[in-house]
Amino acid sequence: MPAVKILPDIYSVGVVDWNVRNFHGHTYTTSRGSTYNSYLILDEKVALIDTVYGPFSRELIENIRELIPVDRIDYIVVNHVETDHSGALPELMKLCPRAKLVGTAKCKDGLYKNYYGDWDFQVVKTGDELKLGRRTLMFLEAPMVHWPDSMFTYCPQDSLLMPNDAFGQHYATSGRFDDQVDKCSLMEEAEKYYANILWPLGSIILKKIEEVSKLGISIKMIAPSHGVIWRTEPARIIDSYISWAKGQTSKRAVIAYETMWGATEIMARRIADGIASSGTAVSVFDVAKSDRTEIITRMLTAQGFIFGSSTHDNDMLPNIASLLEIVKGLKPRGRQIGFFGSYGWAGGAVEEMREMLKDCGAVLDTPGVSVKYAPNSEELKNCFDFGVRFSNILNK
Repeated sequence: MPAVKILPDIYSVGVVDWNVRNFHGHTYTTSRGSTYNSYLILDEKVALIDTVYGPFSRELIENIRELIPVDRIDYIVVNHVETDHSGALPELMKLCPRAKLVGTAKCKDGLYKNYYGDWDFQVVKTGDELKLGRRTLMFLEAPMVHWPDSMFTYCPQDSLLMPNDAFGQHYATSGRFDDQVDKCSLMEEAEKYYANILWPLGSIILKKIEEVSKLGISIKMIAPSHGVIWRTEPARIIDSYISWAKGQTSKRAVIAYETMWGATEIMARRIADGIASSGTAVSVFDVAKSDRTEIITRMLTAQGFIFGSSTHDNDMLPNIASLLEIVKGLKPRGRQIGFFGSYGWAGGAVEEMREMLKDCGAVLDTPGVSVKYAPNSEELKNCFDFGVRFSNILNK
């Protein structure tokens, strides 16, 4: 994509990655691709806000050259050290060696450990400013949103917030703004991004939003480092983050299970029938066949989760174990969680699933359901009744 003007003398010069399908070490599927956004501010001093993933360095440099010679860049602001945002620095710094890097102290350390570059670096803290001429950049440290080195860059003259990974989406599109893309797809990707990257950081995110509010910062545009720019509805994504960070949910249930010979799947379907019969929406996933990124996204605003597994070697199966390890880290406080499973020689999966999640902050007081081999008609009725009881708990 060529450079795109987003405000007078401010351009998006990043790149679109149409083909990426996995992120963060294959823990996040990106079915709609992604972007690596970088913003060029032309003033008496020229500033580049973030770079792009290393393999796209040449495209970034070409986009900058559409506007100015690369060696005219005075400052490169590094909001976050992760390589999808800083990877182009080594190639870029060869062309503008006198440019000064700007970031947090932890960012300085992280960049050195990634690239070992002998670069001029200015450490900034919350409230520090950088005068460019007509415009000023103000910096806000945002540790653990989502790395310790993260920060936001704000331009008060334009009420423009450039928060790096916050408010972003993995969404490759030729439209660069929220009013140029499908709104449903945009919010789906924004929710997916929050659920799979930021969910455990909710309390930190709320404090950061409160801090920004107390500073009296007006936000008319949000330009994140992934996805599209929020120029018409920045309040919509801020309000969504507040809702997600507070753990606000709807009366929905998610069933995620893994089955060996089909008995656990039969139980899952019958439990889902019981939940649905009571007027509660439910989604059902076989974790061995389903997209884990999608499962986590569906769980973000669901009030209840039910996990099921066949027993193997007195334990749960490996795919459900992997999912529960993630759920444990998400700390889904206040959610209602239930368990079910089938077994042959002896049980074990239900107890092991409960044990894994006992300290995750959820409510685990719903009695589980276990069936030996394939469920008979009475056991299927018990599964249905389990679903009804679970739904009634959610609707209290």
